[in-house]
Amino acid sequence: MSALESLRRLTPQQRNTVIASYLGWTLDAFDFFILVFVLKYIATEFKTDVPAVSVAILLTLAMRPVGALLFGLASDKYGRRITLMVNVLLYSIFEFLTGFSTGLTMFIVLRALYGIAMGGEWGVGASLVMETVPEESRGIVSGILQAGYPSGYLLASIVFFLLFPIIGWRGMFFVGAAPALLVLYIRRSVEESPAFLKQQERGRRPFLTVLRENIPLFIWSVLLMTAFNFFSHGTQDLYPTFLETQRNYDSYTTGAIAIVYNIGAICGGLFFGALSQRIGRKKAIVIAALIAVPVAPLWVYAPGPVLLAIGAFLMQFFVQGAWGIVPVHLNELSPDEVRSTFPGFAYQLGNLLASGNATIQSGLAAHWNGDYAYALLIVAGIVAVVVAVLAAFGYEKKDVRFGSEDAGEPHRALRA
Repeated sequence: MSALESLRRLTPQQRNTVIASYLGWTLDAFDFFILVFVLKYIATEFKTDVPAVSVAILLTLAMRPVGALLFGLASDKYGRRITLMVNVLLYSIFEFLTGFSTGLTMFIVLRALYGIAMGGEWGVGASLVMETVPEESRGIVSGILQAGYPSGYLLASIVFFLLFPIIGWRGMFFVGAAPALLVLYIRRSVEESPAFLKQQERGRRPFLTVLRENIPLFIWSVLLMTAFNFFSHGTQDLYPTFLETQRNYDSYTTGAIAIVYNIGAICGGLFFGALSQRIGRKKAIVIAALIAVPVAPLWVYAPGPVLLAIGAFLMQFFVQGAWGIVPVHLNELSPDEVRSTFPGFAYQLGNLLASGNATIQSGLAAHWNGDYAYALLIVAGIVAVVVAVLAAFGYEKKDVRFGSEDAGEPHRALRA
């Protein structure tokens, strides 16, 4: 069955769930990526430098595991739908309040609180979707869901391109409160996960009990997500700063290039998500990650904005192509009882371990006399290979039926 055919076969309720979870992750990413476009402007207003402001990115990422654990546990206990609504409302509130920051300390504290709310959204939304759609649709739906991340980046790029000269950096954060409206759609159009309702009838064991039975899987998942987060944040977070400071492009050129590479990211997530349904999750990740390596020099060393945009399009096509498989891959590997907690917590612990990326890269660039291109290239090349190796020698349970004995058994050996 083709990817498009599997999408056409979704019921109206399944489509509503996919749309809601996609929008939740899109708007969450939009709120996060607003910051990467305005780092230098915030630094100027607060009379500091970009590395100091980039600590806000570090803390946002570092606090996400707290949110993944808290909201994941709540979702496994009370339900995916209500938890997702609370998530969206909270990250919208903290985003709005960020625009009122009076100094760097207040700004950083609000971004840390935002990170907690942001950390819960992915695990809750992904489990809701994957437990709702049929097995044959998981690959393409995974690509759609993860495409929400570059979609949010694309939306932030467009807002920056069109509105930043008018509303400034504070206005950007005020616009970021708009996702709160999504709560109304979820409340009206989305039903609870069928797998969650069945699990409630069977009962569930504590998260720590299930975790102890799956320690090797969990450790591998965290390591894989650490590499994945270095892969994405290492190619995204400081790229606009590289364009503005090293290439001296204005906000319009920077925004235009960002729009191009986020279109590439969306296309890559959809393509490789669908491909993983045919060739397997691990193979698709390995292919996407390794092809990113020879693309990287064009991405940072192309001589003009047009070639840079082409290189950036290709880079994000493969980076987010690999990422497009993550929602389905981790949810298929997760034990049934903790599907909202296990994948999200592993993902966000990986974020925690990779949370120093922006500070590391900006520090390296400063050490190399402002050479952001070299700092970006080194990190991207290394982590692409690490992602491929970890995926190739890891686990896979493609198309496992949620709620079956196989889905809930401890993972004691590597799966081919």
